[in-house]
Amino acid sequence: MSVIPPDNHTVIPESLRRQLEEFRKHLWRRKVMESVAAGLIGLLFSFLLIFGLDRIWQTPGWARLVILIGGASLFVGFAPYWLHRWVWGHRREGQLARLIAKKFPGLGDRLLGVIELQDQQENDDTLSPRLRAAAMEVVASEAKGRDFDTALPAPKHMKWALAALFLMIVVTTAFVVTPKAGMNAFERWLKPFSEVERYTFTQLEKPIRYLAVPFGEAFEISLKLSKDSEQKPTLGYASFESQPEIKTYLGGNTFVFKFPGQQEDGIVTFRIGDLRHKIKVEPKQRPSVTETRVTVKSPDYMMIPDRKIDLTIGEVSAVEGSELTFELVTSRALAAGTYGPSEISGEMFQNQVFDSVGGVLELFGRNAKVGPLKTATIPFSIPFKWTDEFGLSGGQDFKLRVDAVKDAPPVAYTQGLDRQKAILPEEVIDFDILCEDDFGLKVAGIEWESMGSVPGEKTAETGEIKVPGGGPEERRIASPVAFSPAAFGIGPQRLLLRAFTEDYYPERGRVYSDPVIVYVLSREEHAQLLKSQFDRTISELEDLARSEMNLLDENQRLERLDPEELQSDESKKRLDAQEQAERENVEKMEDLKESMEELMKGATRNGDIDKETLKKMAESLKSMQELAEKDMPEVQSELKEAGEASNTPEKTKQDVEKAVEEQKEVVEKIKKALEQANDANKRFEASTFVARLKKAASEESGIVASLTALFSKTNGVDSIIGARQGEVDPADQRELVEAGRQQMLTAADVRWIQEDLGHYHARTGDDAFKEIMDLMRGSKIDIGLETVRTKLQKNHSFTGGEEAKLWAAKLAEWAAILGDEMDKGDGGQGGGSGGGSSPEDEDFEFMLRVMKMIQKEQDVRSRTRVLEQLKRDASSSAQLKR
Repeated sequence: MSVIPPDNHTVIPESLRRQLEEFRKHLWRRKVMESVAAGLIGLLFSFLLIFGLDRIWQTPGWARLVILIGGASLFVGFAPYWLHRWVWGHRREGQLARLIAKKFPGLGDRLLGVIELQDQQENDDTLSPRLRAAAMEVVASEAKGRDFDTALPAPKHMKWALAALFLMIVVTTAFVVTPKAGMNAFERWLKPFSEVERYTFTQLEKPIRYLAVPFGEAFEISLKLSKDSEQKPTLGYASFESQPEIKTYLGGNTFVFKFPGQQEDGIVTFRIGDLRHKIKVEPKQRPSVTETRVTVKSPDYMMIPDRKIDLTIGEVSAVEGSELTFELVTSRALAAGTYGPSEISGEMFQNQVFDSVGGVLELFGRNAKVGPLKTATIPFSIPFKWTDEFGLSGGQDFKLRVDAVKDAPPVAYTQGLDRQKAILPEEVIDFDILCEDDFGLKVAGIEWESMGSVPGEKTAETGEIKVPGGGPEERRIASPVAFSPAAFGIGPQRLLLRAFTEDYYPERGRVYSDPVIVYVLSREEHAQLLKSQFDRTISELEDLARSEMNLLDENQRLERLDPEELQSDESKKRLDAQEQAERENVEKMEDLKESMEELMKGATRNGDIDKETLKKMAESLKSMQELAEKDMPEVQSELKEAGEASNTPEKTKQDVEKAVEEQKEVVEKIKKALEQANDANKRFEASTFVARLKKAASEESGIVASLTALFSKTNGVDSIIGARQGEVDPADQRELVEAGRQQMLTAADVRWIQEDLGHYHARTGDDAFKEIMDLMRGSKIDIGLETVRTKLQKNHSFTGGEEAKLWAAKLAEWAAILGDEMDKGDGGQGGGSGGGSSPEDEDFEFMLRVMKMIQKEQDVRSRTRVLEQLKRDASSSAQLKR
């Protein structure tokens, strides 16, 4: 760069100017090279520093920033400063002269003086131009002999360039040898705050930063090396927080680190080659089921709405054919889950086939769903497995068990009713029925059917009564039932009575209870039943009388003892035994009184038992009531007081004597009651002969009526009269056989009547009964009845029927004779005052009428209750049809 002085200035010599120009070029070139080399050194060194640090550890962003700023500062800061100092600061000749003066002080000063002279203004007075020019020539001449380059500052550009070149070679080598590491370091150097991971020669396939592990359980962490990993160390190290470091060897392509159970969160640090990897570990409880519900869809025939059940024991029972949908609520949201294959958990028969089920859970956050699954005939269990959102597995021991149960038949019971029951047609049986089913009852009630009747009588139709209740979810029906034969027009015969129920299982039909045989009795049969009950009651009363007399004998023995002897231990034991025995007799008398009361009610209801018999029964009952409620308990009380330990000998003696006196009265009263009962029983027995004869006559008339109906049915076309036995229609043959069977039974009854009449006459000496017995024997009725049976058996039905008609009339005649005789006897024995009625008889007759009225009202009310049941049943059936 040349300096053009003003016109009046003297210019330095050209040689000197060129020499200074050359010096400036050399200075600028050297300093520019130094600044470039320094900038490159800074950048390359900072890059290599990060490259090197990344091989050791994960250089943080702030450190990379500091290194980047430090390296770039030589370019951004030092280079401009260097250029400003040596280029901009040495562009003038004076600045160059000063720099030269540092090497050549004398020359430098003179050069500086010459350069200053060229800038001065000339005038004649101060300086001559010729002298100034001469001075410049002298300095220029001296400068020619000097090499100004030696005045340049110590050269650094070569060293710095070599250093930059070396660093460049190192960087290039790094890129060539490890291009991935170089590019990674360059990106991390260029972007200090980026999330670019440092490159390591040991690479993991899928590195993780977070891992949830089972709480308190030993766990494993597997690190698999990537296929692109440049190094594959054989040994790896890991440590959980400050716990001792563990090491493991490479197996295949994977390191498996085993850690003990942890309960606190922590960081696991891994060292594998140049890899430094950290994983945050958080111990968590395994996912578990907190709630289990199942929706049960029963088979369509059951008509039961879907039920949702909370399972507390992991087991559900469902009828075969049901569809089950399970819902699980877990402690955490699930990521995946499976169920099955299902396993047999019960007994399996050889011909059965089990289809296992399994699949994937339907997941909705913390909720999982399975189903619907259909139940078959084999119980099974369903195992489950799942993994939560953190990758923890669970459910390995969780199973749900399904018990496939059959729709068992319902059961029906009758309660409060004996297996056999005998009643009059107008009586009402009150009892309860109980029906139960495992799922639902459709209907319940009672059903009856005739078990056959005497020929000639109307056979009862099969009937039923349905009780309220029933429904798809009605598992139990308990209902009171009232049944009266008269309400359904049922006459004397045997009925099979059963409770029934139905469930909703298709084509199963009705299920019945154990049958009850109801004997619907005629008045005559009822009287005979009462007679047999009366016989048992009298027999028990006789036993009680003997027992009471024995107790009286023992009490009299105790009475003979001295007062002091009564106080002995042995006497106390005897008194205690007597008191206990008397208590038992009181209880027996109470039972006999109740039996006699029931017998009295039955006799009053019968209506065919004469008034005198009822009166004697009432007198006996009254005596038994007094004995059970007052007399015998007083004897027991006295015996108990006599046995008191606190008694004085005199008090004990008095109590025993009083007990003996009262017991004597009791014995006499029992004898009186027994006598009254025997009198009533004799009349009862006598009256039964009339009833039995009437019954036999009725049975013979029934046989005649059945034969007459049979003749009318054939209308003479296929008449059974005169036909051979093999030619008779099977249905007609069956009726003939039934008539013959009934004839045999009637003949047996007549033989028993004759025998009983003989025994009764022998006991009582009543001539009226002997007369009837003689008439029956003289008529040879037993042979005649057997002849009728033989004719019926040979199909001589017409002649057999005619003879049966005659014997029926004869039996009715004998019943009328015996009845008239008994009426005469009542007139002579009624009140003991000639034939007039005493006030006592009138009172009894009034009481008897009242009792019969009450019984009739009770029967009407009971039959009304039965009819109400029928009405309710009819209404329910009509509603179901709608």
